Amino acid sequence: MTHPATSSTTSSVLTAHGWDTAWADAFAPYAAQGLVPGRVIRVDRGQCDVITADGVCRADTAFVTPPDPLRVVCTGDWVAVDAAGSPRYVRTYLPRRTAFVRSTSSQRSEGQILAANVDHAVVAVSLAAELDLARVERFLALAWESGAQPLVVLTKADLVPDPVTLGHLVRDVEASAPGVPVLTVSATHGEGLDVLAAVVAGGTAVLLGQSGAGKSTLANALLGEEVMDVQAIRDVDGKGRHTTTTRNLLALPGGGVLIDTPGLRGVGLWDAGGGVGQVFAEIEELAGGCRFHDCAHEREPGCAVLAAVDSGELPQRRLESYRKLLRENQRIVARTDARLRAELRKEWKRRGAEGRAAMEMKRGRHR
Repeated sequence: MTHPATSSTTSSVLTAHGWDTAWADAFAPYAAQGLVPGRVIRVDRGQCDVITADGVCRADTAFVTPPDPLRVVCTGDWVAVDAAGSPRYVRTYLPRRTAFVRSTSSQRSEGQILAANVDHAVVAVSLAAELDLARVERFLALAWESGAQPLVVLTKADLVPDPVTLGHLVRDVEASAPGVPVLTVSATHGEGLDVLAAVVAGGTAVLLGQSGAGKSTLANALLGEEVMDVQAIRDVDGKGRHTTTTRNLLALPGGGVLIDTPGLRGVGLWDAGGGVGQVFAEIEELAGGCRFHDCAHEREPGCAVLAAVDSGELPQRRLESYRKLLRENQRIVARTDARLRAELRKEWKRRGAEGRAAMEMKRGRHR
């Protein structure tokens, strides 16, 4: 059976933006209501640009403004548009396959959705500045939690002409990104772009990274034209100003869809415990050998993780980064989960009591 929303015209336009039979099945009830399918390519000030079979239209999102900030319309959403009158309205969005979410900088324990229905999360890291492996791990935790497949792209590889030095940098990132492909790319010289284009051709990719990471330059190289504005980075620290100010969804000439995002200075975790576990898969595996199942890997006897640090198998930096992200994620979850909040308080009291007891024992030995 052919859905009303899958005419040849709709197919030719929307398929280039990720439309498939599963989306058509999900949209069928709305097609029966006379609504039009489209994908959100940009959102700002309560309105959005939507690509439909008839081209791009401007639509109001007033009908989809729930109190939950994670349920607002965002770039990458597939939506049902009421295009009969003026202004046009988005009536609803289809259930998301994946969602990239971070915590906001506010104190209200809110999450912010950055992009939806993403297949590949491309974390751009500039080689023009010193590598911040902890930040890479943070981005990857959010990427894994989103449901997308992460990919690290080391940009501006032409600024590291020594292949030995470049090899060391790649290995450092690979050690911090188990199970994640790491590519080196020079948009200026075109090196590595063919591999990246082949990866993102199979779906929707979102570009993530700090300002100055080269995301807009990378986007232009993949698009084959100067679509995104590019600004020079500062020589003193390799950082740049925010070139992209909104999230834009663009169809790539070689297939696939790209969402470019503004540079993210703050990348707070949002209920990303699973993502943290995947980023630090080797620590999670080592933890299976600890004497106690609830081992915190701090000073407990029989801790396999600490033993791996002592032997040099596990870098101390990795363990510290793991602890930091776990603590941050627990705080975020505890703000909205009363039961977990109570459990954390109990755990903190237990550890405090153990610490005091250990201190008393130590004092007793020295009397």
